Amino acid sequence: MKNKIPQHVAIIMDGNGRWAKERKLPLAAGHKKGADTAYAISKCAHELGIKWLTLYTFSTENWKRPDSWLADYNKLLQWYLNNEIKQLVSNNTKLHIIGDVSRFSTSIQNGLSKALQDTQNCTGLNLVLALNYGARDEITIAMQNIAKQIQDKKIAVTDITTETISQFLYTKDIPDPDLVIRTSGEQRISNYLLWQIAYSEFKFTEKLWPDYTAKDFIEDVLDYQKRERRYGQYTDAE
Repeated sequence: MKNKIPQHVAIIMDGNGRWAKERKLPLAAGHKKGADTAYAISKCAHELGIKWLTLYTFSTENWKRPDSWLADYNKLLQWYLNNEIKQLVSNNTKLHIIGDVSRFSTSIQNGLSKALQDTQNCTGLNLVLALNYGARDEITIAMQNIAKQIQDKKIAVTDITTETISQFLYTKDIPDPDLVIRTSGEQRISNYLLWQIAYSEFKFTEKLWPDYTAKDFIEDVLDYQKRERRYGQYTDAE
């Protein structure tokens, strides 16, 4: 195998709605099964020795969904914050949040703050939830903050490097993803970690997210290990 276990895996969890529709179940059932899958995959990632797992949990574009969809989603998120964070602590999983959570209800914001506090001393898997996250928004906010720093003469234009920009992103303390997985057969990025995935490997799977299993995840990691990451460099094989 040409690569070790990836340090950071990022997942676009797609297909909850289609999964529920195919089974003539309410949308909430798809969200619930998807959340169960997320828990199973995070546990598997920890067992494999993966240090970072980022899940695209709620995008900035998701606010355009029907009110019923949003209500079901927010209800489930609140339930998990109230009832399941103890499982993260039990599994030694440290929670991180990227995105602007200020648009969520006060009760959800408080639940997220408590979850971050409750898991802050965990030393196992770092589980990153992208909530109300959009990469273009992230980059725009970073540019605004950099411009303000220049305006205040705290940094010079000539001092700006790719490393500088990275330090103004939500993910400033998080390594770039080694592997990006998207479920449901779609092959697009959907405004996810656009800056951070410059050299990531990609894996697209036909399975809907609720049907994705720990076995599937292990197979995707094994596939990643067989790849040669070049980071734009020339090799003799070429």
